[in-house]
Amino acid sequence: MLYPLYVHVGDARHAHGVSFPDFPGCFAAADDWEDLPAAVQEAAEAHFAGSETPIPRPTPLESLTASPEFEGGVWMLFDIDLSKLRSKAVRLNISLPERLLQQIDAAARQRRLSRSAFLALAAEHEMERA
Repeated sequence: MLYPLYVHVGDARHAHGVSFPDFPGCFAAADDWEDLPAAVQEAAEAHFAGSETPIPRPTPLESLTASPEFEGGVWMLFDIDLSKLRSKAVRLNISLPERLLQQIDAAARQRRLSRSAFLALAAEHEMERA
């Protein structure tokens, strides 16, 4: 899922630092731009390892850009694989109407998620609403 992250641009002596507004206390760093996506994924996985905390939905970028705490860097959208943020996956067998499964798969593809990740997020979202 695409999350807005704030990159504090590095230089010859400092790595690029990444702040995760939606994951307070989570940070990543990399010396090279091309290494940032892997560093971001690794930091997110470590942040949620063993945690039962629900994974928040991404905050719309336009609501973050006005914040004075984010100055001097750049905003980037990073694709974080949410299916890897929980330490233990459990296989289960469920039955769904075929048409519903097709809709689920289409929605998951649109969000660049696996079917399992989409169903997990949908279940978490529904439980948060209750």
